[in-house]
Amino acid sequence: GPCTECSCDPGKETAKDAGNTKKKEKGEQLFVPKIFFGTRTHKQISQITRELKRTAYSTVSMTILSSRDYTCIHPTVSSSGSNRNEMCVELLDGKHGKSCLYYHGAHKLGEHHALQSAHRVYQAWDIEDLVSLGKKLRACPYFAARELMVGADIVFCPYNYLLDPQIRESMDINLKDQVVILDEAHNIEDCARESVSYSVTESQLRAAREELDFMVNNNIRQKDHEPLRAVCCSLT
Repeated sequence: GPCTECSCDPGKETAKDAGNTKKKEKGEQLFVPKIFFGTRTHKQISQITRELKRTAYSTVSMTILSSRDYTCIHPTVSSSGSNRNEMCVELLDGKHGKSCLYYHGAHKLGEHHALQSAHRVYQAWDIEDLVSLGKKLRACPYFAARELMVGADIVFCPYNYLLDPQIRESMDINLKDQVVILDEAHNIEDCARESVSYSVTESQLRAAREELDFMVNNNIRQKDHEPLRAVCCSLT
């Protein structure tokens, strides 16, 4: 028969259940943690969302955090090389009298998903689906995905979005009291090492050394610049 001494007894109310009941009576909102699902590559996110569509949880609100390389739809910025982040920031700053109309329409994607959820036709989606819809609505998928994180129950992203403190801060990711799932976690060591590593060329070191020489020779904060110059000299 059913056990009567532990919390799994359906007729026995635990202290936690009693506390939750009181919160509901008072009208307080219960805290529901988000699930942050980290993967090694963006391609793996596509595979996971495809599997999510086949489960009973395909209607759960979700979002995918990714770089502008995958989600930018601005004709000029998306066709540029490796400086998409800087070009996007310049547009948002309104430099040279230009702006990004796609950014100002980012809320359209959020409203679209909210409408789908209200009509219970919400389905798990992939980055390609979001980009395709963004082009139709002339709305930025990159910033829309970040806005959707607020109400999402599951957030998919590459490892470094969870491991790198600078990326976490820039994306407003707070992992406190949340659920974190790391797919193929044996790859975490390499990703963590990359997050705290930086590559510099010899030519960059020499250029920095020349600038520091100028500072020291012109008596500009010598106490600060001399130790830095010594580091550059030792490395070269």
